[in-house]
Amino acid sequence: MGWPTGCLVRFTQSTVSCFRHDILATRLHASILLLIILAFILFFVTVFAGRLWCGYSCPQFVWTWFYMWAERITEGDRNKRMRRDKGPMTSEKFVRKAAKHSLWMLLAIVTAIAFVGYFSPIRELIPNITSGNLGTWELWWLGFFTLATYGNAGWLREQVCIYMCPYARFQSVMFDQDTLVISYDEKRGEARGKRKKDSDPKAEGLGDCIDCHACVHVCPVGIDIRDGLQYECVACGACIDACDEIMDKMGYDRGLVRYTTEHSLEGKQTKILRPRLIGYFAAMLIMLTAFVYVLSNRIPVEFEAIRDRGELYSEVSSDLIQNVFTLKIANKEQLDRTYRLSVSGIDGLTLINDPIVTVSSGELLNYPVRVQAPKNNLRSSNSAIQFSVEALDAKDVKATIESRFMGPAPRR
Repeated sequence: MGWPTGCLVRFTQSTVSCFRHDILATRLHASILLLIILAFILFFVTVFAGRLWCGYSCPQFVWTWFYMWAERITEGDRNKRMRRDKGPMTSEKFVRKAAKHSLWMLLAIVTAIAFVGYFSPIRELIPNITSGNLGTWELWWLGFFTLATYGNAGWLREQVCIYMCPYARFQSVMFDQDTLVISYDEKRGEARGKRKKDSDPKAEGLGDCIDCHACVHVCPVGIDIRDGLQYECVACGACIDACDEIMDKMGYDRGLVRYTTEHSLEGKQTKILRPRLIGYFAAMLIMLTAFVYVLSNRIPVEFEAIRDRGELYSEVSSDLIQNVFTLKIANKEQLDRTYRLSVSGIDGLTLINDPIVTVSSGELLNYPVRVQAPKNNLRSSNSAIQFSVEALDAKDVKATIESRFMGPAPRR
């Protein structure tokens, strides 16, 4: 493992900080690589199947559905809520709204506990909450995530998707006429109009759309899909389900509103393989291969030797020279490891301290050691030596680094 440029300084307190930064940089590079892969996966899926991420995976929208479910079971469907909101405040209306907001707040609190539980052990966090023994930062983040969830999913909802989310703005750049999107079949649905269930729409000059506005009522972002594809559409499919339900009641075929492509609506053949899709797939495959290579060649232990900041060497006896080092051992695995240390490079070179050390998962251990070598075996005042670390229960978990052993200039 090489040092960053800023670490090539004399052995001061900053070397410890640089070593930690080097470990963090390694992890950061892997995280950035993973984020790039996820971005290309998102682009690939968007070109192929539209905004599936928004409708089915986006946390903002998933939580919005949770809150809409809580609203529906406490206050009823959209029409009931609208009629109730127009009326005066009654005891029933108050109880229903209180139940809704209580359920909203409960969902927000559970969400906050789950998020904070990633960083503060959940087995300790919950007892600390019940006993009121929370730290300042735990209390802050619990309050922040509770209010953020309650505000975003309960009140802002589609405003986040329409005005705050950048994905809605640049998605159209990735769409083409073969992208799978939710569309209204205008040829089949027009002209719209009311009719009796047993009437013949063709005889009345009508299409299959009965203009019931069911697709508009269920849309979480409040658009009319019959006006064509709009950037606000999050491809959740709520309008499809509502329309299919009406078609079933009327005895018409389903699919007036459906997942389809522009080419399919125009009666043309949809092309699955196309240059843009192939390009995103190739980039995704290259980045994924690089990521797998990095992981497969990752050494789960970081190792470095820092020379003592005091004297370069000391004479233990007339024929022994001693150097003092601090070994930095970082265990990057998810389990504790016991390692064996060794040193080589000079005949008779000896590690005086206990060569067996145990490092906890995620720990950076500072281990001072003394290294001695016979004076007569030194060929230079500055000799190359190698420190090695190897896990006792996993022979493939090992690392070797080079350092320098200082001593008096040999007599000629």
